[in-house]
Amino acid sequence: MTSTASTATKTATAATERDLITARHLINGEWLGGADTERMNPARPGELAALSPSGTAEDVDAAITAATAAQPAWAALPAPSRGAILMAAGNLLLDRQTSIAEDLVREEGKTIAEAKGEVKRASDVLRFFGSLGWAATGEVLPSGLQDTTITTRREPLGVVGLITPWNFPIAIPAWKSAPALISGNAVVIKPAELTPLSATHLARALQDAGLPAGVFNVVHGKGRVAGDALARDPRIAGMSFTGSTKVGLGLQEILNGRRARVQLEMGGKNGVLVLDDADPRKAAQVVAAGAFGLTGQACTATSRVYVTPGIREDFLAALVEEAAAYTAGDGLEAAKMGAVVSSQQFEQNQAAVRTAVERGAKLLHGAYDGGTDAGFRFPAAILTDLPFDDAAVTEEIFGPVVAVLEVPDYEAGLAAINDSRYGLTAGICTDSLALATDFAARAQAGVIKVNRPTAGLDLNVPFGGVKDSSTNTFREQGKSALDFFTWGKTVYTGVYLP
Repeated sequence: MTSTASTATKTATAATERDLITARHLINGEWLGGADTERMNPARPGELAALSPSGTAEDVDAAITAATAAQPAWAALPAPSRGAILMAAGNLLLDRQTSIAEDLVREEGKTIAEAKGEVKRASDVLRFFGSLGWAATGEVLPSGLQDTTITTRREPLGVVGLITPWNFPIAIPAWKSAPALISGNAVVIKPAELTPLSATHLARALQDAGLPAGVFNVVHGKGRVAGDALARDPRIAGMSFTGSTKVGLGLQEILNGRRARVQLEMGGKNGVLVLDDADPRKAAQVVAAGAFGLTGQACTATSRVYVTPGIREDFLAALVEEAAAYTAGDGLEAAKMGAVVSSQQFEQNQAAVRTAVERGAKLLHGAYDGGTDAGFRFPAAILTDLPFDDAAVTEEIFGPVVAVLEVPDYEAGLAAINDSRYGLTAGICTDSLALATDFAARAQAGVIKVNRPTAGLDLNVPFGGVKDSSTNTFREQGKSALDFFTWGKTVYTGVYLP
């Protein structure tokens, strides 16, 4: 602790207005770090949303040291006791749902309804994995040896590192932390720089629920500093990362170099195939929810659509109507779509649409010009008449932008869906059970949606992608999430014969 304590200051006893929006490191149960990084509200220029410290390699070292010391006792605690703490933390998040959601809106930009839903999701995740503390683990298996019993056990990795993104700033930290903690691991998490308060709320709930000091540690800061130090430390037995493909593959190289376990969930360019037998209005609702909900800032968002000729015109007309309903605005006010998270992302969205139009695409809805005096409010954009290899069709934009292309039939549409470096989610809109079944079998994606938006996941089922979307080894969420954070042991127990 000396390396951090020498440069850090503890939170003041009397909370001020700035204290309420100040995130700090949590290391060995203490809130540390002078907040020197400002985060502004993306919907209200000039309004301070959060403050956070810039973590150093020394802060990461102190957090890992604390986690290493705390982990054995945490693992020795009976699993039902660990589970009770997670469930209590989930209940606290629900009790604090409104205030947490408002902070989330101010620092990330999404609507208050989406933010409340995310806090509820984080609460549900903690309670789901907390309940697994009472579930049976391992197996009893027959042996070919006389008077011998074989059992299997799952053991925690030890100390794990988590690096989480800004787009689901409390849900993703929860769904990575909960399976790690219930398995008996200690955690060091580096949240996204843009959303420090949301992860702080999760940490406070865990601490207030009675999690022992050092079991869950938070270090804020830049990925190239704090994240790099976390990945390179030999005491980190495994790392789970969600973010860009470029950064993820770089982390994988570091971790593979020392044979540490690594889990990556990265980019997506998710496609939906709309067939002639679909209802054009319902298909448009499915696509719009997937493309424009959450401001398109989800790795599972719909960003390309392939439509067959017979339904094309009716579908496009319906999609334009749906897009018009997704008015961008302040998430704390009456807006169906929140602000874009940052000026960088806003400019990236603008450039993606503008350059597509310059290359000959038709913009059916939306715009790519305009200032940011009222915040980073980017309208829902629909592009058509693009080549299949256009950058707007092949590269992730991470905004409310969807490209619609025509395909002659089902087989051509399926081929187009699979013609991508990514493979996270894929969808189909059809009334044909046979084609839906065939699509589910042949589409190259980790999650398949039939007549449902590509975005949106249940917490009790596995989640992950293929190709450049994932390491495609260990899945997140559901009971499958426990596999990454544990290793297997087989035990033979014999009886001495007289």
